[in-house]
Amino acid sequence: MVTDHRKLPRRRGEALHAAIYRATLDELAESGYAGLTMERVAERARASKASLYRRWPSRLELVTDAVRSVLPTPESVPDTGELRGDLVAMLGQAAQVLSGPAGEALRGLLGEALSSGSPVNAMRRTSQGMGRRTMEEVLRRAVERGEVDPEAITPRRLDAGHALLRHHFLFNGTPIPGELVVQIVDEVLVPLFRRG
Repeated sequence: MVTDHRKLPRRRGEALHAAIYRATLDELAESGYAGLTMERVAERARASKASLYRRWPSRLELVTDAVRSVLPTPESVPDTGELRGDLVAMLGQAAQVLSGPAGEALRGLLGEALSSGSPVNAMRRTSQGMGRRTMEEVLRRAVERGEVDPEAITPRRLDAGHALLRHHFLFNGTPIPGELVVQIVDEVLVPLFRRG
């Protein structure tokens, strides 16, 4: 039985956004990006379609924001006390996110962008922006500990680890094995940053 959202207590702000993001991610897990509709998300979140469309004019924008809500943040990366441990923790978190509904969303967003020629700027900001910020935080700690020379930190090097994860994810599927995370850290990132 469908509950009339108008008879429920009214949610606003963060509470409403959290419910809508959770519903979006649940719909992605259940139906995939192709099957996700604004109507189903609204029903699952017990919100009105109008409240979704006021905030997110399109499915692409809603899914982009829902994915952004679960991405690891610089604050969420554990400080293990050493560069290698921090890098494994950070990429492990990213691999876990790609193995869930956010990964399904990324595949769908890429497919839609490539088939329709729609702009991918929002998706690029979501996938690269947070990854770069988490890498910057890990390296800031490593510089403070004397493990990394600040000269070794460049934009391309900041993107390397997450780019390798995304490449594996897009061309080999999920889940991303833990040994791949360790290989990227040991064979690419640690030598890349310690060499400088």
